[in-house]
Amino acid sequence: MAAVAFIGLGNMGRPMALNLVKAGHALRVFDLNPAAVAALVAAGAVAASTPGEAAAGAEIIVSMLPAGPHVRDVYSSAGGVFDRLAPGGLCIDCSTIDVATARDVGDTAAQRGFGFVDAPVSGGTSGAEAGTLTFMVGGPAAAFAVAQPFLAAMGKTIVHAGGAGNGQAAKICNNMILGISMIAVSEAFAMAERLGLDAQTLFDISSKSSGQCWAMTSYCPAPGPVPTSPANRDYMPGFAASMMLKDLELAEKESKSVGSATPMGHLAAKLYRDYCDQGAGGSDFSGIIQMLAKGA
Repeated sequence: MAAVAFIGLGNMGRPMALNLVKAGHALRVFDLNPAAVAALVAAGAVAASTPGEAAAGAEIIVSMLPAGPHVRDVYSSAGGVFDRLAPGGLCIDCSTIDVATARDVGDTAAQRGFGFVDAPVSGGTSGAEAGTLTFMVGGPAAAFAVAQPFLAAMGKTIVHAGGAGNGQAAKICNNMILGISMIAVSEAFAMAERLGLDAQTLFDISSKSSGQCWAMTSYCPAPGPVPTSPANRDYMPGFAASMMLKDLELAEKESKSVGSATPMGHLAAKLYRDYCDQGAGGSDFSGIIQMLAKGA
């Protein structure tokens, strides 16, 4: 099995790293949170004190970081990943970041003789824990082929989206759809309640009709109809509202960069910004129904 380094053990990174350990890989891990590192060490990983130390001699690097600047710093700073990774090593960045950063870091990796793919994920913490994530992968075909078995240890659906940065493009477009559709479903269920139509009845009708969508059938924001949805556990996050806002803001940035009209995406970002400004950023993104249900 390969020597793998994993950098970034947050809500998503931690279970992803655990699945690599379960697959038998020798894992060296780094995170700023000592408790997160300790959990991986207990599972058989080895702790590193810096990203560079984690990367030293590794054949594969997997990273799951908050934003573009963190990715640039971890990979390109003095003593970072690119200074310590084994010759010809492969970098798999699973962070959700802007397209330009993904392409820039990928270009730097190529100049230094490393492979690089941007491989953001969909599936939330439950998918990370179950190893059923969807990976949207951008990068050269050869790098994708090397990355595939490692991604398969963490996910179920692995799609090569094309060249560098296309994984990020796919993720940003997908999550703009998700954010908009969650607001639409939330508005409908909030209005139904005011009209005297209970949530289960609306679900039974719309989940089999033209209003059907993932935000309803798999992640219904109204308590009751989908027992596994965060609505039935006080909106504890599978995917935090602050993370949805981040992705919608990335979509806004990218839409401006290419001159694409996204009026619904812009409005969705505004509504999630309002929701987070109310102190709900740590709640699940489906909890926006609580704000919308208050009415005008």
